[in-house]
Amino acid sequence: MTGRARRARRKRRHDRPASGAFAAAATAYAANCALGAAVAARLIDTRRFRWVHHALYILTCATTGLAVVAGLAAGAPRGRRAARALLPAAIPLAAIPYAGTHTRRHPLVALTAAPFVLAGLVVSRLPSDRK
Repeated sequence: MTGRARRARRKRRHDRPASGAFAAAATAYAANCALGAAVAARLIDTRRFRWVHHALYILTCATTGLAVVAGLAAGAPRGRRAARALLPAAIPLAAIPYAGTHTRRHPLVALTAAPFVLAGLVVSRLPSDRK
């Protein structure tokens, strides 16, 4: 591989945002919401293992934070835009523990993060702006 090819390859890798981190955050969020909805609909009984929902919540927060940091650290404008689109999801994710678990407020607060998680995922997957 020539020096020019190596530089071009490095540049392409640098221009690509960490879209895997955004996919991980969206997947963790979707799994957490699916489990919460299944418990609310009484399809699944998690009384003996509530820690699973809590572990998914922690995973969701961690992957969301990782995606925001990775997107902001990316050299591509698309990564920074994706991180800015995902960043507002931190507010409802931080408020969920204080929303109460047996009220309507808990799922409503959790669902307010959905548009931002989806926007971060979509923006991270958009084609590059470069010509």
